[in-house]
Parts: sequence; C-alpha cells; structure tokens
Amino acid sequence: MTLEVPRAEPDPHETRQRLQHARTSRLAQLQALDESGPAPDDYLLSEQKTAMQRVLKEIDEAFRRVEQGTYGTCLGCGKPIPAERLEILPYTRHCVACQRRVV
Repeated sequence: MTLEVPRAEPDPHETRQRLQHARTSRLAQLQALDESGPAPDDYLLSEQKTAMQRVLKEIDEAFRRVEQGTYGTCLGCGKPIPAERLEILPYTRHCVACQRRVV
C-alpha cells in the first residue's frame, strides 16, 4: 500500500519573490539587447527580444495566477506542478507531460 504525501501549497510570498527575480533578470537581458546597438544579424536580435518579451508576459500571467490562487496547478491536466519544476521555471503553466503535448 502506497501512501500519498500531501503536497504543500506554494508560499505566495516566496513565489512572488521568485517571479520578481525572474522578471528583473529578463528585463536586464532585454535592456542589454537594446543597448547592444545594431547587430550584423538583426533577425537573431529580434528573435531574442521577442523571446524575452514572451517570457515577461508569462511571468505577468504567473503573478495573476498567484493572486487568483491557481498558481502551481497545470493548465493542461489540472494536477499540481512539481515544486522542483516551479523552482526552475516559476512562471511555467504546465507540468512536464502536458508541456510536451503543447510543444
């Protein structure tokens, strides 16, 4: 017989700190890209900026999920996202299995 250990809910304060750190890091990266000036490969620079802006949007959406009380729940299957995954990607919306299906 296997006992299931109840999952602790993510601490909202810690979650906000982790998300704020992710936001600050991405904003600094975006600023560095903007300050780098024209590059020989403007397409690559444009793609990097677009990726940073997409992550910033995901971070903002994660802040909303914290406020709504749905942070840490997979949008695909509705199951809890493992704490380890949230530590690495605090703005993730999906568990690993559902993320593979989305991509």
